[in-house]
Amino acid sequence: MKRARTDGLLSGVWTVPNVISLCRVLLTPVFLWAVLAHRTRAALLIFLIAGLTDLLDGLAARMLRVRSKLGMILDPAADKFLMAAAVIILTVKSLAAPNALPLGLTLLVFGRDLILAVGALVAYRRWGETTFPPSILGKASTAFQMGMIVLVLLLNDLGQAPVWMAWVYGVAAALTAGSGIDYTLYGLRLFRRRHGGRTD
Repeated sequence: MKRARTDGLLSGVWTVPNVISLCRVLLTPVFLWAVLAHRTRAALLIFLIAGLTDLLDGLAARMLRVRSKLGMILDPAADKFLMAAAVIILTVKSLAAPNALPLGLTLLVFGRDLILAVGALVAYRRWGETTFPPSILGKASTAFQMGMIVLVLLLNDLGQAPVWMAWVYGVAAALTAGSGIDYTLYGLRLFRRRHGGRTD
């Protein structure tokens, strides 16, 4: 009986973590509306709540010991959807005054993600690779980007534009580039391993 229950949970769609991840997806257009309407405090609160769901779905999955194939796709997709929407809209100066993200940083973030997406697609099509573990730099980059967005939203609500934000953008760019290089090296090691080459 217990085994059947576990199998059902593994293949289920409407699991608690999946519902929480779906909430993050649904909150993203609400966040965009708040920014477009210049409701800075509402945008900040909505983004914080959406970010909290990212912690809650992982916590729920561990506590309930629930995993699903949909969840493995929905969770990171919800993260990317939220972050991409936030980065794009906060690059528009008329919407993100007085602190708009530098265009160069936005292009770097999307350029890295595009390269990683293409690499993952090639690995899947050629070798059936479906598992791409996040690196420490990748996790640090995502966490810092999320913190940066919260900081931008907070400062915009306060109407402040401190000069040290340039350093925040610089660190975000360095972590983004570093994680991109790290993932590229991982892809090269995977390529060599699949072709019988050395991994070191």
